[in-house]
Amino acid sequence: MINSDVFNYVDVITSAADASSLRNKTIANNIANIDTPHYKRQDVSFAANLQQALKNSRFETLDQKVASINTKKLRGVVFTDNEAFSYRLDGNNVDVDTENVYMAQNQLMYQGLTKSLSSQFEHFKAVAK
Repeated sequence: MINSDVFNYVDVITSAADASSLRNKTIANNIANIDTPHYKRQDVSFAANLQQALKNSRFETLDQKVASINTKKLRGVVFTDNEAFSYRLDGNNVDVDTENVYMAQNQLMYQGLTKSLSSQFEHFKAVAK
């Protein structure tokens, strides 16, 4: 019988991939609103939430900390970035070059997360044989 704890990492990686997908949509929305007056760019926070969940755990080992995370509460959170800041006269603070860099960075993150998930399931298949 397979110990259900092996899926804890899969759950956390899945939550991270979901947050990365949300961030991709958020960045695309920023780019779509580049000419909207007073639009403020948005971003997604996930890594800080994961770090806080691990830090607040009462357990010692990483395995135990990951097992204690409530992945239903571990989600990406959309927030408005630099709300008061705008270097444009129309009040919009979106820079297309910066957004494209964030998009490329996020796509690499998402690819790494999906590769990690795939690797986890390959391990499961090898153990099941």
